[in-house]
Amino acid sequence: MSYLGSLQGKKIAVVGAGVTGQAVHKFLASRSLDHDTIDEKDKGAKSDVSTHYDLAIISPGWKPTHPLIEKLRAQGTELISELDFSWLVKAELAPDQKWIALTGTNGKTTTVQMVQSIFEASGVSGIACGNVGQPVIEVLASGKNHDFLALELSSFQLAWSHLPRFVASALLNIAPDHIDWHGSFDAYADAKMKLLEFSEVAILNSSDSESVLRSSAWGGRKIFCVLDTPAANELGLVENLLIDRAFGSNPQQAVAFAELADITPTVPHNVSNAMAAAGLALAIGISHEDIRKGLSAFKLDSHRLEVVLEKDGITWVDDSKATNPHAACAALLSQLSSIWIAGGLAKGASMDDLVSRSAKRIKNAILIGQDRDLIAAALDKHAPHVTYFRVEFDGDPENLMRSVVSKAQELAHSGDTVLLAPACASMDQFKDYGERGDIFARVVREMVGM
Repeated sequence: MSYLGSLQGKKIAVVGAGVTGQAVHKFLASRSLDHDTIDEKDKGAKSDVSTHYDLAIISPGWKPTHPLIEKLRAQGTELISELDFSWLVKAELAPDQKWIALTGTNGKTTTVQMVQSIFEASGVSGIACGNVGQPVIEVLASGKNHDFLALELSSFQLAWSHLPRFVASALLNIAPDHIDWHGSFDAYADAKMKLLEFSEVAILNSSDSESVLRSSAWGGRKIFCVLDTPAANELGLVENLLIDRAFGSNPQQAVAFAELADITPTVPHNVSNAMAAAGLALAIGISHEDIRKGLSAFKLDSHRLEVVLEKDGITWVDDSKATNPHAACAALLSQLSSIWIAGGLAKGASMDDLVSRSAKRIKNAILIGQDRDLIAAALDKHAPHVTYFRVEFDGDPENLMRSVVSKAQELAHSGDTVLLAPACASMDQFKDYGERGDIFARVVREMVGM
């Protein structure tokens, strides 16, 4: 019997009524499978486990220790992630489809969007999905026969999953994040490292010591990305050319797949992202020339080192998507002298390494949000030369950002960058990082661009 056929007559719980849960609900409904959606925070869903379920499909972000999950586990319900469920459905609906995947603390969305751009440039039938765009089950249910799926995967998705298999995967970096959810940095890192267990080939960032060290025991084929002349089995950089010495028939042969000018912005972490995207594309047979076209056509998403305004020699940059210290550090290191706007919800992360690594690039800091004192303490310890200013929140995000921009105007001089790279999540003061960045950009244009 097919997997979907085996679900007939079973009672299924969809845990979570968000984007992923809604997609699972629609798929089950289209197959006339008996199911309930359970989410204590959604009025349209059941708020408790009030019946016996044979199977529960878990949306990303639900802790294994959540009381609703514990109730399902206690009654003997089979628990499965949306990703694992999608893999079982794929075997039935799209058995020849191949998957590639990537994860990392930072750069996931940028890199998977680069892969999407390469798909489009090459004419390959593929789509980026997962933690970006559509949930995987929604893509499978669409009826479009994609040859390839490129999955962006979060630590939440990986922590719950066990079944998928990938032709190739990329591990971009591992730095402290979501410690409040996972309980420890090791647990978070272990979730990220699970991706390698599912993969035939792994593309790894040689500059990221956590990824390199933690992958040492994995026995699959490793391709390293280096920001230097590549050795055999590496992707690297020779002067202004991005070079492949991993996927050609002759490991002594070096083939260019892009120029630095094709990568925008041309900062180290974005060049590493481009190499990872190229590695995934090369692993499924896309040509070097099509990779160059795709990378050249790619433009960064909003709120990623987005230049809002340049005036009087001062550059105003929105990197609101830098919601953890690792991302903020990359942003600070990409500038020479920053008026740094930071703060929000730290999610259990330390700010010490961020500040110690980027101290020489910080001229002043403007601190906002619930956990701003963590950043202040790190500045006191690792960057005592930096004067910082706290800006109070009166309940109005617009007023907050006007005060921030006004203070930045006082501090910035020609040659400086005013950089919104908060190192924290936004939900203490804004709806999300997008709203935080949008308000910043709008206020800068109104107050500075006049």
